[in-house]
Amino acid sequence: MKRRTLIRYAGTSILTACGLGLTSSFEGSQAQTSSPLSIQWFGHTCFLFVGGGKRILVNPFRTLGCTTGYRLPKVNTDLVLISSQLLDEGAVEIVPGNPRLLYEPGAYQVDGTKIQGIRTAHDRQEGKRFGINVVWKWKQSGIELLHLGGAAAPITPEQKILMGTPDILFIPVGNGPKAYTPEEAKQAIAVINPKVIVPTHYRTQAAANSKEACDIVPVDNFLTLMSGTPIRRPGTSIAIRPSDLPRNGMVVNVMSYRF
Repeated sequence: MKRRTLIRYAGTSILTACGLGLTSSFEGSQAQTSSPLSIQWFGHTCFLFVGGGKRILVNPFRTLGCTTGYRLPKVNTDLVLISSQLLDEGAVEIVPGNPRLLYEPGAYQVDGTKIQGIRTAHDRQEGKRFGINVVWKWKQSGIELLHLGGAAAPITPEQKILMGTPDILFIPVGNGPKAYTPEEAKQAIAVINPKVIVPTHYRTQAAANSKEACDIVPVDNFLTLMSGTPIRRPGTSIAIRPSDLPRNGMVVNVMSYRF
């Protein structure tokens, strides 16, 4: 994997290298913090998580196809997590500074934070077309996070054990050859049973002026299927504490983007 030298692999402590080595609970996770977790959406599957003294960026992208109209996520961060080496979720060379990088399945400890990378297929042909996808799980500011990246395959019992039951789930819903259809996303949500759902990887006006095809559908297709589940629209970013999480049931948070 060829990367710019200022991006370095975060091999501080690899607890296991196979992606199937931890149970669903992160025992001894970082302490709860009174400060909220800030979550900012940069488009597609890219989010910045700030809290607990850490900045974690997931899936920076190049602008092409469905991401053409987004601004490049050139933001300072301590750690970059990528789900694959595809340019719509693995363009780490655009990130400034010298952050650490995780891109392979496994269990890691980075500056006191336990991070699990779970191997899944990036397509419906057992990864034969687009290879593997890495689902990322970690706890930050007292909140359990699960980012599915570009998941397309059904969740296996072994993967479910590792994923556990997160507080917030980031799930692709826009269809295409390397992400869930809205129907598949709803099925995955039933398996994972999170408290908060954040849909990702869906068509927005970012693709309006693209010279390349964008083969994903709008988020409304997914929201129609989730009829009966409360839907909130917090804007481009949200600040959330453990006490803000639903005590019963689940809610969908649809992030917005300022074009």
